[in-house]
Amino acid sequence: MQTVGRCSKSAVYAGAISICCSLIVFTGVSASGQASLSTGTLAASASDKVVSPEERAINGLPHYQPQHLVSGTIRLWGHGAPVLDFMGILVKSWEEGFAKYQPDVKFEDDMYGTASAMGALYTGKGDIAILGQEIYPFETVAFQQVKHYPPLGIEIATGSVDVRNFDFAIGVFANKTNPLSQMTLDQIDKVFAWHEGGKSTNFETWGRLGLKGAWADKPIHLYGWYESDVFSTFVERAALHDSHRWRCGMKQYAHIHRADGTIYDSGEQILDALANDPYGIALSNVRYLKDKAVKPLALARTAAGPYYAATKDTLIDRQYPLGRIIPAEIDRVPGQPVDPKVKEFLLYILSREGQEDIVRDGKYLPMQPDAAKREREKLD
Repeated sequence: MQTVGRCSKSAVYAGAISICCSLIVFTGVSASGQASLSTGTLAASASDKVVSPEERAINGLPHYQPQHLVSGTIRLWGHGAPVLDFMGILVKSWEEGFAKYQPDVKFEDDMYGTASAMGALYTGKGDIAILGQEIYPFETVAFQQVKHYPPLGIEIATGSVDVRNFDFAIGVFANKTNPLSQMTLDQIDKVFAWHEGGKSTNFETWGRLGLKGAWADKPIHLYGWYESDVFSTFVERAALHDSHRWRCGMKQYAHIHRADGTIYDSGEQILDALANDPYGIALSNVRYLKDKAVKPLALARTAAGPYYAATKDTLIDRQYPLGRIIPAEIDRVPGQPVDPKVKEFLLYILSREGQEDIVRDGKYLPMQPDAAKREREKLD
């Protein structure tokens, strides 16, 4: 479903091998995406094994070592639904692995949705809120109004490249006929957000993005999600300097629920429309590329670069500017220690064992070792 956007955002938010081979001929794919042909004998040795981005991250993480033996019940609220158990299998894996070290800790799981998780935390019904996306600003405000201090957020997983419902990375896309290949966060802001100052601060033609010749004076057509969508909220915080003032005329899309029970995703609708518009630029995700006449743009935080595509490597290493994270929010009184059982469970999640559970689950990506270390230090 598509509409044309207003000039400012609505304040309404929804309240939810190793390899043994010899003398073979095979076709491989290089890092640049080009096919290559190789012939020869592959030695099944550790030195020849290609280390995946997930393995590289896991290998840099410490094993879980309990600081204390703890007991009691940990009440978990968060990303899930009665019919769509988004994180249920992963959470159960964490609980079972943790029980090998801390057998006296029990769990109560109420994984019925991100929308209820923070309320459970600040009303004392939950101990950990595992969110399905970055915390909304209004959720932080609500917590502070009740507790008079902010929640403590601990990043516990990296968002996916392209897995639906698992915090996939946001991408910027152009029609394949468009010569543009890259953008910075500042350019995204000047293209998608409205600014005081007229044409000097608002990029409305392709020439403002450096295109020459016949492209220079052509208008930029905008495509994206509804302004109140969680994806738009993330873009506001990551690229638009927290501005809610999206440009007038942006075509906005929401999921279409078909009569046969299938869903025409908003992200797919966006790229379908972009494929027919050489002057369009869009926000979406690479899962919807398929064989469309569109392409993702490499992104950088500043004009000095470097520019990155969204890959497992660049997401885990926090290089891609519009990568996502999964936070666990807890109630910690400033100056006071974290509840010992909560601390131990979060330390387990941030350990090699806990992050291996993420890799086995196959949806989110693990934490980069230095990032995981910073999150562990927050618990001290």
